[in-house]
Amino acid sequence: MQQPATPSRRQALATGLFGVTAALTASAALSSPANAGTGPAAGRTAASGGGDRARTRARARALVRRMSLEDKVGQLFVVEVYGQAADTASAGNRTLYGVDTPAEVIAKYRPGGVIYFDARRGPDNVRDPLQTARLSNGLQRAARRAGARVPLLVSIDQEGGSVVYRLTDPATLLPGNMALAAGRSTADTRRSAEIIGLELAAVGVNQNYAPVADVNVNPENPVIGVRSFGSDPALCASLVDASVSGYHRGRIASAAKHFPGHGDTDTDSHTGLPRIDHTREELEGIDLPPFRAAIARGVDTIMTAHIVVPALDPSGVPATMSQPIVTGLLREEMGFEGLIVTDALDMQGASGQFPPDVAPVRALMAGCDQLVLAPKLDTAYDAVLEAVRGGEIPVSRLDASVERILAHKLRRDLFRHPYVDEQHAVRTVGAERHRADAQAITDRTVTLVRNEGSLLPLPSGARSVLVTGWGVGTTRALADAVAERPGQSATVLETGAIPSADRITEAAGAAAGHGLVIVSVNAAAAGSEKGAAQARLVQALMDTGTPVVAVAVRNPYDIRRFPGVPAYLATYSYGAPSLQAAVRTAYGDLSPAGRLPVAVPDADSTGTLYPFGHGLTY
Repeated sequence: MQQPATPSRRQALATGLFGVTAALTASAALSSPANAGTGPAAGRTAASGGGDRARTRARARALVRRMSLEDKVGQLFVVEVYGQAADTASAGNRTLYGVDTPAEVIAKYRPGGVIYFDARRGPDNVRDPLQTARLSNGLQRAARRAGARVPLLVSIDQEGGSVVYRLTDPATLLPGNMALAAGRSTADTRRSAEIIGLELAAVGVNQNYAPVADVNVNPENPVIGVRSFGSDPALCASLVDASVSGYHRGRIASAAKHFPGHGDTDTDSHTGLPRIDHTREELEGIDLPPFRAAIARGVDTIMTAHIVVPALDPSGVPATMSQPIVTGLLREEMGFEGLIVTDALDMQGASGQFPPDVAPVRALMAGCDQLVLAPKLDTAYDAVLEAVRGGEIPVSRLDASVERILAHKLRRDLFRHPYVDEQHAVRTVGAERHRADAQAITDRTVTLVRNEGSLLPLPSGARSVLVTGWGVGTTRALADAVAERPGQSATVLETGAIPSADRITEAAGAAAGHGLVIVSVNAAAAGSEKGAAQARLVQALMDTGTPVVAVAVRNPYDIRRFPGVPAYLATYSYGAPSLQAAVRTAYGDLSPAGRLPVAVPDADSTGTLYPFGHGLTY
């Protein structure tokens, strides 16, 4: 399978390719939960005629003229709140904001938006559909009572897949971007986004920070990877287009991220400041096509990246703080008229260079409209307020962003219909039809990369299977799927993300007593001890002579660490639907249909082990 050395990935890809009236104000203020369900919960799609857009902007402009400076500054911020109900006190709110409840946070700052997180980050906003819908309604009631009485944008990161998501069971789990790209279906991608949108809209989330539009051309990328649609700009552009369309069908706003493209880096902007050394030509050929496709499809929002791109701005500031990138390229050259939001300003890529009183001012001056998760909100809010009062930020610049924010909320019909039907949320999230469609879509994404000696599909007959490798839940889910099959027994021996020598020895000893080994791997290709230890595990299992099937449950590159493994399946996700699909594929119930949406380089990155588009079938 070894192929000659190929051109650099950049060379290869660059060539492959509310006048508002008093009556309207009163109407907005008098909206109540009693009206929930009488109109679209999450508003209408962004796609509308030029005349409609002009009228909407005129209405927004009129409202801006009626707002206090403090209310306008508040609209710029997207904040996190702690707790599952608007009126429940939480220590997290007291620590961050000096008040106790989410409703008090809204009353204090009158922010333009909130962003939900699950318990893993801390805010713990999303427990179940009924609770989440009630939280959304409670926050919208708080916004109705505060200041200019402007409804909230309620946002979330729900990308699909098993990496970046906040709503968990019973929410429907979709396979994620790279898996969808392996399936090569715009219809499946559109439907996936539609399902996510419908379930988010049902619980009162009206903006999803998705899709990821980055083109992942760097196998060492630690933060994008399977969140991307792959390494081919044309494929990514096509599926970003389909995804934006799907979110709009799901009655939710979409946000393409991370502009101008976070796909070719080996640094995580959560912990550092990545540098993208693409030339302008390479940016045009690789990174920008998916964003152009999103804009053409009517994407509501574009999120900036905390990355340095010298070809676009040689000053060395992150794109989020770069006027040439945000205003010059995105707003003026590419003609994007929607909302521009920052990636989280508490990430090291922003906060490492710009302190809390500087980052929000610089991002606004660069052309960003909304400031997400600004650290030390009192400091950030006061800094923007003083920058406007002192003339550093012209009032016209502030008004332009607030106008776009209000126009967005008007287009999404949030002034008339800010609330959701809470019982509708219970019926919608995890609906049987959604789950059935999700499994069918997932079934079309599994990629069989290697199948030496036609090990797969497994022949019929009784068999004992050792399921080992990465992930307590992953190995258990794989084993349960195996054990449900007639004549099959399964033993679980989870080895951890970095298997110790003793654990590897134990797994190899157990393998000798079984007829088959299924080993799950996650980031085994990473240049770290995590990757090396997982590679040693797979090799030790192979050395026993027991047939081994490796299942890559995240990035598909892992086989470069153990190219001789008899069989290798890429699922791009460790969600239950993907793991079930992998087992069904191994046993021949499914014929593998996925094709690699990236090329897999060899161990020393001098050649290509498996090319883009590779995929075996039965």
